[in-house]
Amino acid sequence: MKGIILAAGAGTRLYPASQPISKILLSIYDKPMIYYPISTLMLAGIRDILIITNEADYDNFRKLLGDGSNFGLNIEYKIQYVQRGIADAFLIGEDFINGDDVALILGDNIFHGHGFSTIMHDAIQNNIGATVFGYTVKDPERFGVVEFDSNKKVLSLEEKPKHPKSDYAVTGLYFYDGNVCDYAKMLKPSARGELEITDLNKIYLEKGTLKVEILGRGFAWLDTGTHDSMLQASNFVQSMELNKGEKIACLEEVAYLNGFLSGETILKNIEGYKSDYYDYVRNVILKSMTGVRV
Repeated sequence: MKGIILAAGAGTRLYPASQPISKILLSIYDKPMIYYPISTLMLAGIRDILIITNEADYDNFRKLLGDGSNFGLNIEYKIQYVQRGIADAFLIGEDFINGDDVALILGDNIFHGHGFSTIMHDAIQNNIGATVFGYTVKDPERFGVVEFDSNKKVLSLEEKPKHPKSDYAVTGLYFYDGNVCDYAKMLKPSARGELEITDLNKIYLEKGTLKVEILGRGFAWLDTGTHDSMLQASNFVQSMELNKGEKIACLEEVAYLNGFLSGETILKNIEGYKSDYYDYVRNVILKSMTGVRV
């Protein structure tokens, strides 16, 4: 399976902070926001990743992440020149996908919870069509909303409904089979001029191949599209990291634990880097290799 990160939004709700640089490159506590969706894909075992960005920030993403080899990844980049909606990612990324299964994650979405890697691996192994994730929210009218029957069978999907039929929002993480590009070509722009991801999911629903996994109380899903939600996410990450002494979305650590890169290679890659983040990476790897915390 391949992965796409959609990071092309203008981020106008964060102006003036995001005027000179993509909001996806702004910091969530101690690392750039894009580290979080990248780590989600890595935890799912995905190593081939396409980052879709806007023209102004193309060079900034390449400067930060390069070709992905420092994290054991293969990262490619494409530009979304016109904001045409989330589902447009499958038209832009068609050559990259090349008929394979693909995961799409929004660049401003953060997921965290025990066992999430297992849930994603299971979703990939058992995916026939599309798998999306539902999460209970207090303001479902802001999201795509999924309606279930008493047996948790999906009845309907609605995009930002004025009168939501449930409190379950569809999160910004989606798994699709190799038909997704063909289905995306069938979409018509909505009233707001976008190719809606909800309309794409409806095609899978109509074909009986849409599966919705519910993320329960043990999970956190954060959509960091506003200043308040960014602060909330930073406070959440800080609290988790300080309490447990373990970092969230440390790409070098995920690469090492998943066997994408050797400890020796990572240590060489970060040689000369001095910050709490890189000190943590060194401690994790040296402790694993020697049994002694430095």
